[in-house]
Amino acid sequence: MLRKILDSKYFQIPYKIVKTIIIIVMVTYVAFVVAQRVSGNKSIFGYRIFTVATGSMIPDYDINDVLAIKEVNSNELKIGDDITYLGKKLDVNGRIVTHRIIDIKIENGVKKFITKGVNSAAEDPAITDDQIYGKVLGKIPVVTEINHIIKNQYGFFFLIFLPLVTVVFLEIADTVTEIKTEKKKVEDNENVEEII
Repeated sequence: MLRKILDSKYFQIPYKIVKTIIIIVMVTYVAFVVAQRVSGNKSIFGYRIFTVATGSMIPDYDINDVLAIKEVNSNELKIGDDITYLGKKLDVNGRIVTHRIIDIKIENGVKKFITKGVNSAAEDPAITDDQIYGKVLGKIPVVTEINHIIKNQYGFFFLIFLPLVTVVFLEIADTVTEIKTEKKKVEDNENVEEII
């Protein structure tokens, strides 16, 4: 009975589609996580990947959005650009921050950028170009959606864990059924040989 269900085209087509989607989603997500971890968030071909950790840029970027950052010459940056930088003062010291440039000043011959989150009331301490990782190109859509699902308890359970467990169970059931079928064929062949 199980063999008939597993071999049915009404089961096989959706099963293969779900299995392929799960594999693509997992491989894509793992590839981005590995690239981020292995590189230590260092630039790869002038690009970096960062995940938004706070709500300071809502509604433009939500928590857990995955952003693509491109290294640029600081002379190309202008007011209104979103940048990612390493904070060195006050409450952003040692933190990687993605905020919007609201002003650019020259003090004692040094260019300083004033940034602020679009959802923040206070501006950040002034930064210099050596702190800037790059300009935000935008969200990486597929990876962002996967990240939101995986970071959500219910989304992870219903869209990742449950389908993955189902695929593993069905693969095991298919393998066990094949083994039983092969074993039965061998036994039938042995019985036929004994009769002859």
